[in-house]
Amino acid sequence: MNQINRLPLALALIALLASGSVLAHSEQQGVQHSAAVVKEQKPWGIAGDPEQVSRTLEIGMSDQMRFSPDQLEIKQGETIRLVHRNNGQVMHEFVIGTQDDLDKHAALMAKFPGMEHDEPYMAHVAPGQTSEVIWTFNRAGDFDFACLIAGHYQAGMVGKVRVVTN
Repeated sequence: MNQINRLPLALALIALLASGSVLAHSEQQGVQHSAAVVKEQKPWGIAGDPEQVSRTLEIGMSDQMRFSPDQLEIKQGETIRLVHRNNGQVMHEFVIGTQDDLDKHAALMAKFPGMEHDEPYMAHVAPGQTSEVIWTFNRAGDFDFACLIAGHYQAGMVGKVRVVTN
């Protein structure tokens, strides 16, 4: 086989390998993972332990591209179980972050609409289903949450978290 005949094969292999990283980030819609949660400190907190939950908040998601409630106030140091209920007919997600992080991730989601996440501060919720995030808000400040599915964020599916000092 000469160099010219190998080119299409090489290009196909590169395309397949490149798409794998995007697909590996998706494909498990609405599934809760049982693997150990990686605890990584973020500006908005760290993954929480179920045994440390001090209260549970339910957040509804709708096809009107809204969260209910869309404003949360949490005391610094609280570990909260956030239960997300998708009352709509399409997939929604919940992602906590800073405005800058959410803007960047929304732009990436627009380029790769099927992309999903597997981080402890994110939840994917299929229509009619629930999912949860357990998070320790150990840093005071104003943070954001959003549905980053392409078009949802742009339509205003966002909310605010205010973490106040005791």
